[in-house]
Amino acid sequence: MADFEKAEKSAVTDTPKTKKKNAFRETISTVIWAAVIAFGCRIFFYEPFNIPSGSMLPTLKIGDYLFVSKFSYGYGKYSFPFSPFDFSGRIMGSGPERGDVAVFRKPTDTSIDYIKRIIGLPGDRIQVINGILHINGEAVKRERIEDYVPEYGERLGQAVPQYIETLPNGVQHRIIEAMGDHWRLDNTPEYTVPPGHYFAMGDNRDHSQDSRVLSQVGFVPAENFIGKATILFFSIGDRGMLSFDEPGIRFGRFFNAVD
Repeated sequence: MADFEKAEKSAVTDTPKTKKKNAFRETISTVIWAAVIAFGCRIFFYEPFNIPSGSMLPTLKIGDYLFVSKFSYGYGKYSFPFSPFDFSGRIMGSGPERGDVAVFRKPTDTSIDYIKRIIGLPGDRIQVINGILHINGEAVKRERIEDYVPEYGERLGQAVPQYIETLPNGVQHRIIEAMGDHWRLDNTPEYTVPPGHYFAMGDNRDHSQDSRVLSQVGFVPAENFIGKATILFFSIGDRGMLSFDEPGIRFGRFFNAVD
């Protein structure tokens, strides 16, 4: 008799209104947990980043969207939204390697995110002579390849001299010299990278404000790094979403590794 009354009471309370309320609670709970997981992933693992300028052409184009691996370099004070923790150095990680494409806070204005290629490590001597990069007194190998043909909206002319540059650790990447080898940053003094700092340059060598300009960027402190650029997940050209031809949605760039 008691079991029958208990079952009857359960049947009475389990009304459509109660089911709807429980379903709503479950939905809210799922949304909250999804937001917590997404926020946690963004803080500790991968953060999306988009390319707003052409300073990293031909490697990265305006309108590229990529994931930045935060755990590659460990965690610094700029790894977290709004930078709530003020500390120097990095936790649980090593520094960038030569040739990495890295996202960091601009040293002279830490409200701005920058993305450049790491060229110089702490203690390195960096100089550009007639367009040729020199590291620790040695010229970096540079091989001329086919010209880079700019997209509509990149404003680089019809064809741009393009090279493959090979860094001392064997990393190869493409660079362009839109203004030849005698533009304003093609001949520089020799820079000595201080301890705990790095030297960053854009692959678009004549149109990149980078560590060569000490008053505007300069050497990058280790704690300024946010992470390493790893993979493109979306790319859209100057013509926008409505165009399925270049430079609209660049389907061929989806899921390409950044190197």
